[in-house]
Amino acid sequence: MSAPKKGDLSSTEKELFQVITAGDVQEASRLLGCKDVRVNCLDEYGMTPLMHAAYKGKADMCKLLLQHGADVNCNEHEHGYTALMFAGLSGKTDITWMMLDAGAETDVVNSVGRTAAQMAAFVGQHDCVTVINNFFSRARLDYYTKPQGLEKEPKLPPKLAGPLHKVIMSTSLNPVKLVLLVKENPLLAEVEALDKCRRVMELICEKCVKQQDMNEVLAMKMHFISCVLGKCASFLKEREDKLDGLIKCLLKGRESDGFPVFQEKFVRECIRKFPYCNATLLQQLVRSIAPVEIGNDPTAISVLTQAITGQVGFMDSEFCTTCGEKGAEKRCSICKMVIYCDQTCQKMHWFTHKKVCKKLQEQREKQEAESAKLREKHSNEENKAVQGATDSLQTLSVEPNSEAPPSDPPAPAETPSPAPITTADN
Repeated sequence: MSAPKKGDLSSTEKELFQVITAGDVQEASRLLGCKDVRVNCLDEYGMTPLMHAAYKGKADMCKLLLQHGADVNCNEHEHGYTALMFAGLSGKTDITWMMLDAGAETDVVNSVGRTAAQMAAFVGQHDCVTVINNFFSRARLDYYTKPQGLEKEPKLPPKLAGPLHKVIMSTSLNPVKLVLLVKENPLLAEVEALDKCRRVMELICEKCVKQQDMNEVLAMKMHFISCVLGKCASFLKEREDKLDGLIKCLLKGRESDGFPVFQEKFVRECIRKFPYCNATLLQQLVRSIAPVEIGNDPTAISVLTQAITGQVGFMDSEFCTTCGEKGAEKRCSICKMVIYCDQTCQKMHWFTHKKVCKKLQEQREKQEAESAKLREKHSNEENKAVQGATDSLQTLSVEPNSEAPPSDPPAPAETPSPAPITTADN
């Protein structure tokens, strides 16, 4: 079958594009089995069926097309768009993930020089930006599960690849969340396993910095995960309460306002230990964090998360106070000032939050009372202004000048004075 050309479609291929728009997966599957249908055929704009399915947010259709050999990196589009770019524009994180998992390249740029992540950010699809910026293929990690060169054993035991990959792919960099991911997997929660994983993270960090297309963002993330894994290992060696003790240390707030000082210092120390001092990202992080006194905004974890995930200002989302997961909606029923994912995170944080909960409640009630007074004051002022304007309209009118000339305007020197404004006689 000939190589696809823009707009050169058989009648069955034209039907395929229509079926994709309708979302009929069963009919699409039938059409893809026809001899005159090319899975990478191009419409008049250079869009493939996969690009159409990604842009329209059809996850099942994308899966079907990939199974039939769709080229995830085709860039014959007239403006250089790829399927990953269309996935980012659609705002569908599952499709974005699917394109990445199928081998989509993240650093390809379109005709205006934007990558898929930059395009998604431009249209406000920050969840897709996060997925793209945090993606690390399992294949890249599996490289370390095989002996290389003269090695007799791999650097990473194969059984650890899955659990470690889950940690790497976490979109939350909150150290509590990362420790919880370690804790929930018995294979990871051992000193020897953590040491091996930490070493692999350091190697990946080094590779990201020294490769031709340097990736400082991924390098910083791998370094940070390495630091968290190292801290987990040290607690497992030294503490009887093990990782529960580390979680409590990270969550414990100071007496005055509940701010997690240990966590803030730990994150700052991790950033400071980044081994590549000339990295632009490191210098940006230091400039953002160093002048900020501990306890003030922005926190180190918020600056780090913004730099790595690309979530500018975190938009309008709420984040769990305990684990940092996005989209938290549960609030403390007493103070209503602290947000959690669920009851589990609330219980985990209660040991320290209970010390300041009442104080936060009083602050909230005071702020609400002051806001109510301010609103009432503004409302009264507005009502007075409206009433004053109404009274003026009711008491004032303009008396018409019946003796004005009918047509020709008077000479400038003889222009009559304006008609007097008087009280209307009823």
